[in-house]
Amino acid sequence: MFLSLLHIDIGNDPDRPSPGRDWLRNVYRVHQRLCMAFPSASRKSEDPDFLAPFVSGDFGDNQVRVQRGEENGFLFRIDPSKRGEAAILVQSAVDPDWDYAFHNAEHFLAASTQVKHVDASFEEGQSFRFRLMANPTRKIDTKSGSDGARRNGKRVPVHVDQLFSWLSGKSEVSGFKVAEETTTIQSDYAYFRKSRTDDKETARLRTVRYDGLLEVSDREQFRKSVVAGIGSSKSMGFGLLSIAPLMTA
Repeated sequence: MFLSLLHIDIGNDPDRPSPGRDWLRNVYRVHQRLCMAFPSASRKSEDPDFLAPFVSGDFGDNQVRVQRGEENGFLFRIDPSKRGEAAILVQSAVDPDWDYAFHNAEHFLAASTQVKHVDASFEEGQSFRFRLMANPTRKIDTKSGSDGARRNGKRVPVHVDQLFSWLSGKSEVSGFKVAEETTTIQSDYAYFRKSRTDDKETARLRTVRYDGLLEVSDREQFRKSVVAGIGSSKSMGFGLLSIAPLMTA
């Protein structure tokens, strides 16, 4: 498992244009650019300077537009930062090629990208600080039809009063425990549009950032949850569960 930290230049003056800030405002474009870090061998050899237009089929090798697994896919999260920078954390199955991804967009970056290999092994009873940006939803209209087949239903946002309950329920099947008194919750929205010209197509998803402490209760299930992510809308920057050791005196 590889973890990448991208420093994005958003400028110090919110009243002045900033390409990096504008880019982050559309998470669809962010995901598209991150996909470019996984070029196919033929794409990179035929277009080493990234001069050709983006074609989704040229990027992947089972690394993009797939569920995150032990050998494929990636998760990401956009974190706010200070001093004119924002941060993007990317967790991937293979070592990404950020030089290629930003070859024609170096102006987005405020500093060199950091990449490290992580051995995701855990022990039951371990405690960590954690952060999770999630899109908490629940399914409705999932009753069986007259033919006996169960409808898939549709996803709707979890009520604000149930945000911790959502996390607690996820933790029970994800191999860890959380306590409400050590968890902070912040809500906002992420915006995206696929068209560059039609503002009417702008849509939004609710973002909920959980920060707190967790304890590993099932090490194998916890590892799977760290690798695969938690919740829905992972291609829009949700689901990445990042952890850090507790500070000791």
